[in-house]
Amino acid sequence: MEEIQKNELKNIALRIRRDIIEQVYNAKSGHPGGSLSIADIITYLYFKEMNIDPSNPKDPDRDRLVLSKGHSCPALYAALAERGYFSTEILKTFRKLDSFLQGHPDMKNTPGVDMSSGSLGQGISAACGIALAGKLDKKNYRVYAILGDGEIEEGQVWEAFMFASHYCLSNLCVIIDRNGLQIDGKCKDVMSSEPLEDKMQAFGFDVKVIDAHDFDDIESAFNTAKNTTDRPTAIIANSVKGKGVSFMENVVSWHGTAPNEQQYEQAMSELKEVR
Repeated sequence: MEEIQKNELKNIALRIRRDIIEQVYNAKSGHPGGSLSIADIITYLYFKEMNIDPSNPKDPDRDRLVLSKGHSCPALYAALAERGYFSTEILKTFRKLDSFLQGHPDMKNTPGVDMSSGSLGQGISAACGIALAGKLDKKNYRVYAILGDGEIEEGQVWEAFMFASHYCLSNLCVIIDRNGLQIDGKCKDVMSSEPLEDKMQAFGFDVKVIDAHDFDDIESAFNTAKNTTDRPTAIIANSVKGKGVSFMENVVSWHGTAPNEQQYEQAMSELKEVR
C-alpha cells in the first residue's frame, strides 16, 4: 500500500477512535475497548474495501457488513458518520432517548446498518443467510461479519460456520477480533477457543492471521479473500483491546466502562493525527 494512502487510512482510524471516545463519554455508558480494537478493520472496510454508496444505503447490489459483536457499535457509527451516511454531530446522541444510535445496531432506523445485532452469536447466522441469498440471486455483493473472540464461545457460531462451509459461501468473509479479553476476563481463562486457526480450517474456511492494526496486513488478507472462490474466508485479526488509548489497552475493565472527564481528556490528547 502506498504510504500516502496508508497515512490517510491511519488518520481516518484516529478520527474514528476519537469519535468512539466522544460517544461513550457523552453517553456515560458503552463499550470502548472492543470498539477501539476494530477501528482499523472498520476503517479499511468502509473507506477502501466495500462497494457502498452513502447516498443509496439500500442499494441491493451493495456489500454488507454484519457487526455480530454489536456492543462495539460506536466504531460502526463513527465509520458511517465519517463516510457520510449521517452527520458526525449525531454521534453526540449515542444512547440518548429518541436517537437512532442505540446501544446496539438497529437496521430499521440507522442509515447504513445492514443487520440489527447485539445478542452475541446470532449475527454470523444472519450474515450466512445474507450471503446465501446473494448466491441464490446471482448477485456479486460480498458479506463481511465481525465477531469477537469472546463471542465465538457461543455454540450457534460454530453451527453457522458449518453452514457457511457446506454451502461454499465464498462471498462471506468472517473477521474475528482476537483481542484476548471479554467482559469476565481473559478468553483463555473463561473458555479458550484455541487453536483457533486449526479449528477454522477444519470447518472449511480459508484462514488468514493478521495484525489488526497493520493496514498492509489488512489489505493483503482482504485481497486474498476476494480471490477465494471455493470457500468462505476467516480473517483472524490479532488486536489490542482499547487500542490507541494507553490506559485502556489490554485492560479488561474497559470492555464496558465510560471514561470520566480526566480520562476523556487524556484519551483525546493521545489520539492525534499522523503527520
